[in-house]
Amino acid sequence: MSDASRPWWQSWTAIAPPVALVVLLLTWGRHIPVWLAVLLAAVLGTAVLSAVHHAEVVADRVGEPFGSLVLAVAVTVIEVALIVTLMISGGSESSSLARDTVFAAVMITTNGIVGISLLTASLRFGVAVFNPEGTGAALATVATLSALSLVLPTFTSAPGPEFSPAQLSFAALASICLYGLFVATQTGRHRSSFLPVTPTVVVPTTATMRGGEGPDSGSTRAGHEQGHGPAPSSRAALLSLVLLLAGLVGVVGLAKVLSHSIESAVRAAGAPESFVGVVIALLVLAPETLAAVHAAQREEVQISLNLGYGSAMASIGLTIPAIAVATIWLKGPLLLGLGATQLVLLTLTVAVSILTVVPGRATRLHGGIHLVLLAAFVFLAIKP
Repeated sequence: MSDASRPWWQSWTAIAPPVALVVLLLTWGRHIPVWLAVLLAAVLGTAVLSAVHHAEVVADRVGEPFGSLVLAVAVTVIEVALIVTLMISGGSESSSLARDTVFAAVMITTNGIVGISLLTASLRFGVAVFNPEGTGAALATVATLSALSLVLPTFTSAPGPEFSPAQLSFAALASICLYGLFVATQTGRHRSSFLPVTPTVVVPTTATMRGGEGPDSGSTRAGHEQGHGPAPSSRAALLSLVLLLAGLVGVVGLAKVLSHSIESAVRAAGAPESFVGVVIALLVLAPETLAAVHAAQREEVQISLNLGYGSAMASIGLTIPAIAVATIWLKGPLLLGLGATQLVLLTLTVAVSILTVVPGRATRLHGGIHLVLLAAFVFLAIKP
């Protein structure tokens, strides 16, 4: 019997979020031994899988691009709360936490989520097909937000890679306005630019008849393999929305509980403290990553890209304004500007992303390039 046909109380996807919340309440603020950290990691992984399931139920009900928007915003709001909490409790040592976490989120989404989605779709269907207009608009917004919030602080007249209060206020206002404008565009008149592209039927060529990989080899199989069932009822979607939020709270909260264990492991490995932000970002973005891969397996690559670029936008567009408000009571400097190595990686990511997005179709090579950029980011975060 599948999860969809069982009563909600008999489905593990319904049980996992409350269990994660209970475990979170029992372990919050306590010392975590190694054996318990392993158990918490297992609970966290189950909560991630549950969150992906409920996100897909909500998406099936509200349709795209609202479904991917709900998941991206929900995760980012909780992520922002986590960053602010860690900065308040961390004191001056956490002055660069917002920058490290946001930059890690941008690299993970634009290279990790996008790369693995393109690779998954192209390996299964020959090429990954998407809408270059909507994806290009999303990429342009991500690039602008990144430049305004993470690049400019390195070159301002303020001492260190930080904004003056007036500059920070402008960056926060610009970020929230850009993100709001993009959401209005994505869900309004130009919504069709963010919907999955229907692959065109391709006449077999000599290469494809011989078993080779033609221009669209395998892409016409999507219509037969996607096979979405009927949309869930309003009651089921509402229940999944509640369980999705509960699961995300559990995921981010358990990531915070495990942060001390992560810090200890990072120090034991000889990695810099900034790598903690990378690990936390990887954990927090796990639901979007799995949801994007599921969409790519159905040849709905546009949904995968909506999740990737939407999460990057939300991470910057919501975090920077929240941090700007938090500086009212936060003590110490707020370091936002990227270093030289990070600037090179961001510039290369934007350039490669443009070349990937413009044609509206990508091969396994494009996905592999993005994943190599992610690997370079992770490696240089460990060994700067």
